Amino acid sequence: MNNDTRISLIVATYNWPEALRACIEGCFRQSDRNFEIIVADDGSGEATRALVEELCARSPVPMRHVWQPDDGFRLAESRNNGILAATGDYIVTLDGDCVPQRDFIARHRQLAEPGYMVTGSRILLSEAFSKRVLLEPIDLQSLSVGETLRYRLQGLGKAAQLLIKLPDLGRRRHRFSFRRIKGCNMAFWRSDLERVNGFDESFRGWGYEDSDAVARLYHAGVMRKDGAYATEVFHLWHREAKRDQASSNQHIVLQRMASKTTQAAIGLRDHGAQALAAAADKLPSA
Repeated sequence: MNNDTRISLIVATYNWPEALRACIEGCFRQSDRNFEIIVADDGSGEATRALVEELCARSPVPMRHVWQPDDGFRLAESRNNGILAATGDYIVTLDGDCVPQRDFIARHRQLAEPGYMVTGSRILLSEAFSKRVLLEPIDLQSLSVGETLRYRLQGLGKAAQLLIKLPDLGRRRHRFSFRRIKGCNMAFWRSDLERVNGFDESFRGWGYEDSDAVARLYHAGVMRKDGAYATEVFHLWHREAKRDQASSNQHIVLQRMASKTTQAAIGLRDHGAQALAAAADKLPSA
């Protein structure tokens, strides 16, 4: 991708301002500065609004906050809010409980290729180590080899992905697989997302809205590149969300795989600019 192309980083969040601060501070320290940050908020309260306002005021890159009312787990709709607010031609998704490495944007830029999307991966942190990261000045973006190995014993989930850097592994997946689809670290050309109507807002509750998007892109002719060993993010530990809708959501994806569906039932074209205007920067009620 040309260095002049702006990347839009969509950061999804919900009511965890401490983790969001760590995430955004990591975004501020990126080596590649030609990107914007859009915090896609699924109904967080006042603490998150105040934090984002503070961070926007000192952000070294364009940054804005799009918010929707808290009406259950609506991650797909929240991400569509972010896409509609984006000005870049390339969309990278990140979750607000993940801290990117310093070259996260630069490596996604290297991986970007017409006709492909990118699925990255994550390094899970233990509960105890995650608490340390949020309380102590542990700079995850500047770990030495010795620190990486030491922290590996203290709760850093993987070490190899930090010690071995492959900016463009080049592995291309020409058949659909659920393996390594993580909405916390993916990238798409905006035009490809628009072609399949974005994320599907009919998905409610946890799970598989990211797999659904990848499957529909696959049937629309967009292949996958593997971002492993290139785009890892540090994923802070948290209790898992309720997964009561997971099996039904997966069933929908499997049905769509069989029918080779490409279009979201409710997506970007159905969302509408009017809905975005009502959500963007709206203050949550106290």
